[in-house]
Amino acid sequence: MLDKDNLLGVILAGGQARRMGGADKPLAEIAGKPLLQYVIERAKPQMSNLLLNANGDEQRYKQFQLPIQQDIVPDFAGPLAGVLSAMAWARAFQPQVTHVITMAADTPFYPADYVDRMLSAIDKTQPLACASYQQRTQPVFGLWPVELHNDLHQALVEDGIHKVDLFTSRYGVADVQFDAMPYNPFFNVNRLDDVAAGEALLAAHVAYEAPIVV
Repeated sequence: MLDKDNLLGVILAGGQARRMGGADKPLAEIAGKPLLQYVIERAKPQMSNLLLNANGDEQRYKQFQLPIQQDIVPDFAGPLAGVLSAMAWARAFQPQVTHVITMAADTPFYPADYVDRMLSAIDKTQPLACASYQQRTQPVFGLWPVELHNDLHQALVEDGIHKVDLFTSRYGVADVQFDAMPYNPFFNVNRLDDVAAGEALLAAHVAYEAPIVV
């Protein structure tokens, strides 16, 4: 399995939150705590090396004490822009990093064994991995070799490819299924109404592999 010292965890928070009316979605609260805090708390037991991909005023995330990398391509080009930006950051500041693993900033209850299972899934024939739940792919939850930086840059900047699956289809992608979990671990907050749904899920949640701390 890939050594976690060579892994960079990347929390993707670079979107425009159109369905939240432009609100700062990672700072939306469930049970009095920001979504981003849940995501960080889920990540830290799984890996020690974390980066936040976020655009705009970085001061609004100062409390979380993470390094921040903005998108290096313009116009909010989607999650692939965040992946590319994280790869570029790793190459510049942490050259020992061989892979980045991504999580969405609005998905507070993702699996506690996410990292280990993703790392165990890749091999020479499937150099990338993507999570899924009940046959639904979760493109923002992926494991990416940094060596694909140049390919991804060309796909985004020259080829205009913004959809994750259009890029990853060029390579072998391991489908890492989390179907055994008793709830949808990739529940995400897209709209204001989803905050109430998240609080209900939290209230009803039975600990699975690790508790959700409030």
